[in-house]
Amino acid sequence: MNLLNSDRFWQFACTLFAKPGQQQTLLALQNQQGKNVNLCLLLLYLDSLKLSITAEQLSTLIESIDEFDTQALNPLRSARSYLKANQETIADYTKIREELLSAELKLEKQQQQILIDTANKFELLEVVKPNNIELYVKAT
Repeated sequence: MNLLNSDRFWQFACTLFAKPGQQQTLLALQNQQGKNVNLCLLLLYLDSLKLSITAEQLSTLIESIDEFDTQALNPLRSARSYLKANQETIADYTKIREELLSAELKLEKQQQQILIDTANKFELLEVVKPNNIELYVKAT
């Protein structure tokens, strides 16, 4: 069993997300194809470690975060989007936005922990050139 470290994953994700163009690419996958950014980041992290997952393991990862997305992250994103669209009418919009972004970041980190906990139950295969992200992007 390959034990993955959530702190190292978080650092990898932050570093990757900060690279030019990465944020836009990942958000486009989220907004246009309904893909989960944290799952994309995990798959890229596994690629960097030369670890590969199966289609069945991918399905398990998706299922592990589905309820969290539905019940926690998506409603927060919707609220933030609504407030942004109506910011002229909202007192203290800037402060509210900052607090919502802070809460969203904490939820993102929690979702990454769920993904790491789930992945740590898998037997991951070591391969020379894994392409986990392609498996996910091509999945319906």
